[in-house]
Order: sequence, then C-alpha cells, then structure tokens
Amino acid sequence: MSTDKTFFGHPRGLATLFFTEMWERFSYYGMRALLLLFMVASVENGGMGLDDKTGGAIYGLYTMFVYLLALPGGWLADKFFGLRKSIFYGGCIIALGHFCLAFPSQETFFVGLLFIVIGTGLLKPNISSMVGEIYPPEDQVRRDAGFSIFFMGINSGALVSPIIVGYLGQNVNWHYGFAAAGVGMILGVIQYKLTENYLGTVGLEPARHADPAQQKTLERNIHYALWIIGLGLVALVVLLWTRTLIINPVAFAQGSGVVLLISVLLYFIYVFVFEKLSADEKKKVLAIFIFFVVTTAFYAGYEGQGSSLNLFADRYTDRLFGSFNMPASWLQSAPPIFVILFVPVFTWLWSALAKHKLNPITPVKLAMGLFWMGLGYLVMMGAAEIVMHSKKPGISWLVITYMLHTFGEICLYPIGLSGVTKLAPKRLVGQMMGVFFMALALGNLFAGLYAGEFSEEVLAKNPSLMIDLFALIVKIMFAAGVIVLIFAKPIRKLMGNIR
Repeated sequence: MSTDKTFFGHPRGLATLFFTEMWERFSYYGMRALLLLFMVASVENGGMGLDDKTGGAIYGLYTMFVYLLALPGGWLADKFFGLRKSIFYGGCIIALGHFCLAFPSQETFFVGLLFIVIGTGLLKPNISSMVGEIYPPEDQVRRDAGFSIFFMGINSGALVSPIIVGYLGQNVNWHYGFAAAGVGMILGVIQYKLTENYLGTVGLEPARHADPAQQKTLERNIHYALWIIGLGLVALVVLLWTRTLIINPVAFAQGSGVVLLISVLLYFIYVFVFEKLSADEKKKVLAIFIFFVVTTAFYAGYEGQGSSLNLFADRYTDRLFGSFNMPASWLQSAPPIFVILFVPVFTWLWSALAKHKLNPITPVKLAMGLFWMGLGYLVMMGAAEIVMHSKKPGISWLVITYMLHTFGEICLYPIGLSGVTKLAPKRLVGQMMGVFFMALALGNLFAGLYAGEFSEEVLAKNPSLMIDLFALIVKIMFAAGVIVLIFAKPIRKLMGNIR
C-alpha cells in the first residue's frame, strides 16, 4: 500500500472501498424497497399496474441479473479492465440507469434496469475482490475482520436508503425516489476517485498472459466482443421499444432459472477440466461449489424481504401510527439496523469461542444461517394466521422476522464472501467471486417468482395458502441446514489449510 494511514486498524484503502460500496448499496436497496411496489401499484397511483406474477417475475429477473452479471464482470476485470477500472465504470453506468428511471416512461424504465444490472455486474464482484487483495495472503484473521467492516458499509447504505428513497417514492413521486438512488451512486463514484490513491497499486492492471503476443490477441478479441455485445443490446432495446419483440416475463424467468443452474454446472466442469488445477485447488473449488448451493438456498428465503415480505408489509400489516401511515418500504431498513447492532456481537462471540477452541467451523456457520432463516419464516406463519382471521398484524412480526434473518446472514454472508477469496485459485478470484454472486442471482430469481404467488385475489379465496407458502420455506431451510451439518466435517476437509 502507498500509505501508512489506517482505517480502524486496517489498510486505509478499506475506507475507500467501504464508502464506495455504501453508496452503491444506497442506490441498490433504494431500488429494492420500491421496485416491486411500483410495478404492482395501480396506474392511478403512479405505478405500472402489473399483476403480481408479472411484477414478481420482472423483480426476480432484475435482481437475478444484478448478481448474474457478476461472473462476466469478474472475468472482464481479471482479463481486460483490471479491478480498479471495473469499479469506476460500473458505478457510472449504475448512476446512468437510475436517472433513466427518473423519467415517467415504461421504455426508459426498462432501459434503466438494463444499465443498472450491467453496472452492478462490473462493480459488485470486483469491489469485494479488492477487499481481499489489500491484505497479505497470510493475514487471514484480519482479512475476515476487514470483510466484516466492509459488510457494515453495505448495511449503512441499506439502512438510510429505504428511509429517503422509500419516502420520496411512496409519499411524493415514485420517480423522485429512483432519482435519489442515482444521486447516491454519483456520490459513491466521486468519493472513489478522490481517495483511490489509498489503494496503492492494487487492482490497477488485469492479470497478464506470460506471452505478450497472446495477451494482445486476447485484449483485441475482448474489445471486439464488447462492441458486438453492445450493438446486440442496442438492437434488443430497439426491438422491445417498438414492440417488435414481446417477452413473457413469467415464462422467461422460469426458463432463466433452469438455464442458470445448467450454466453453473457447466462452468464448474470447465474449471475442473481446463484450468489445470492442482489436487488441492480442486478440493477448494469443490468447497466453493458447496458454498454456492447453500448460499442459493439461503437467499431464496432472504430476498423475500424486497418481494413477498414487502408485499405483505404493504397490504396486510398495520403501519398506522396516529395519523401517520408509515411507508411499507421503511421496514426494509430493519435488517441493516440489526446488522449494525449485532455484527459486533457475533464478531465478539466468534473471537471468544476461538480463544477456547470452540469457534464453529465454516460449514456449521453456514448451517446456522439456514436455521435462522427457517425460524424467521416460522414467525411469518404466525403473522399469516392473524391475516387468515381478517385482522392486520403489527409491524413487530416483520421486525422479528428480519432480525432472525439478519442473524442468519451474519453467520453466512461474510464467512462465505471471505471464504471464496481465500479458497479460489489466485488467477480465478474475480471469476469465483462472480460465482458466489450467481448464487445470490438464483436466490433473487426464486424469491421473485415466489412473490408472484402472493396474489391478493388468490389469497382472498384461500387465506390458508399464505401459511402454506411460508411453511414451504421453513421446511426447505431446516432440511438444508440438517444436511450441511451432517456433512460438515467432509466439507471442512475440502477447505484444506483455509480456516
């Protein structure tokens, strides 16, 4: 690093990445709080007037692609742009997308979503990889702590965003909310450029091929491919804009889930066959694959916060405080509040247990995350029981659910994130971080499709269906958690020297 300054005892570059990610998450979680509510709101109320299945499918596709593009984004950073430029370009494109959403037009709405998913694909995996890169390889303990601090940055942005963006969107004008999210991303980009010198030389250049001629050929091919992809996207936008091409969002979302699962399997096969991994590297990549499966299951439940649980908050929860009806989107600030409150508690707990050699191994922490998620939806079954009797539950039901979900994410997310950076072969760190975010992509897609089942008309005819929908997630989470516990020791052996 180019400076001796520190940030809470960590490299000063962590602050640059912390605040960049904080503002990027401000923009993302502002969108997350508003997006589905805007799409299913009536046209008379300024919304798009979509039915729940269509809105849920579009929400799932959008949030899926936000994370899905992390894989090509990581690959481009590794091979072409370098981590540093990828983060900057991604932030600029995200801001452009938000400002497209500020216009009250269906066409600019979808163009804006396209820009945001492209920009996030460039920024999200690479800023996480940068966090791992600013620490020496042997400093695994401090790297874990650095990721926990970074995780706090994520949640600082996520806490403030629904309050500002949500209020503007739901109480003033939907498009003012989308614009406010864009302003947050602009602030993040400015901060990043003003302080990137603290990152030293980390992430300045992509990984270079040993043969200069082959490197030049690779860069030329990527350059041409980017132009072809860009022109293809322009053509797609024109076809959709002119209604020459019409896509069924529900069918497309369902098909995307199948394609994505197959693609992940093919990618891991490619890595095992063609990347010339050592025996130890193969074991660690297999461990990353297991992380992928567990993370997918967890986030299929967790991302209900922005979809099905957001609809529950808007339609069925009593949010009236005197004469003030609290915007449903404000409840999206509950999870980050709990993160900020409880991350220090869990960090202290892990450290205290480690001193007595009782710190749970990584697979056990992953299982704990699944169990907490199941408990959260068990609480929602109680809230659904109140709705079934034609009453409105208070916000405390959702708040408790979000608290339990937060416990689960604290156990799973930072451990998985840090684990991938340590387990991945050096030359594949960006790609493997992209794979980790593909798990979030699938989880988001499943959560969006699941939200489509919460149609008011269907639930009015069969109120007990809501209990059954929540019960399904409880069963999946508990079953997955038990399976991970059973195979905890074999998974730990795959990780080798990584703790």
